[in-house]
Order: sequence, then C-alpha cells, then structure tokens
Amino acid sequence: MRIWSLHPAHLDRAALVACWRETLLAQAVLAGRTKGYTRHPQLERFRAQSDPLGSVGAYLSAVADEADARGYRFDRTRILRPGPAAVRIPVTDGQLALEWQHLGAKLDQRSPADAVRWRAATPSAHPLFAVVPGPVEAWERASTV
Repeated sequence: MRIWSLHPAHLDRAALVACWRETLLAQAVLAGRTKGYTRHPQLERFRAQSDPLGSVGAYLSAVADEADARGYRFDRTRILRPGPAAVRIPVTDGQLALEWQHLGAKLDQRSPADAVRWRAATPSAHPLFAVVPGPVEAWERASTV
C-alpha cells in the first residue's frame, strides 16, 4: 500500500489509480469495515489524527480532484467523509524526498513520458500535508528506491 505524500499531480495514471484504490482500502480499515491491513504502517499518520476518517476523506477528495482535472471518473460517493481537512498533517521533507525518488524510479520503468515530466518538476506535497524538516518518517518501510 502506498498512500503518497506527494501531490497527486505528480503521479502518473497508474500511480493515481492505485493510490485511489489503496486509500479507499485504508478508509475501510479506519472505518472498521475490513479485517485486513489493520496494522499497515501507512495508516499511522491517519490514526494519529483526532478525526481519522475526516483526514482520509480529505486525502481522497484531493486525489479525486486530480482525477477530475485529467478527465477520469473516480466515484466520489465512495468517500465516507469528503471535503477539506480541518487540520493538515505534518510530513517530513525527508519522507517527501524518498517518495520523490521512489516515484521517479517507477516512472523510468513504466512511463517514460511521465519520467521526463517528473525530471522537470519540483516535488510538492499532497494538500493534506504540511512539509516540515526531518528524516524519513518512522512508519516508512521502504529502505531504498
């Protein structure tokens, strides 16, 4: 499961669709609707919020906004608590850098045109996250890219 800290605009089609599906799964876990993935480390940052479902709903809403901008049709009725977040979640610049490199490696393999776009871009965070100085997040399990 990869719930990207990067802005959805940086993701290629495959990563955007996978992010949507995986975050819907995370939402189901947080809502108690599934027994799988309950200990997944990517959920820690949502569970730490006073309103985990609101936070994951805000995350999904921004992913759906990007899908809309590209002409994709993500089913927003699947978001349990849509809308903007009441509170932004901190993410470290070290985490963002790791994900940026991870995305670049994926794009080199599966989407050369998107890799060219990636090389010309500057990483930015998903609107739910506020970037703060620091190393890779403690919940991250990817050791290298």
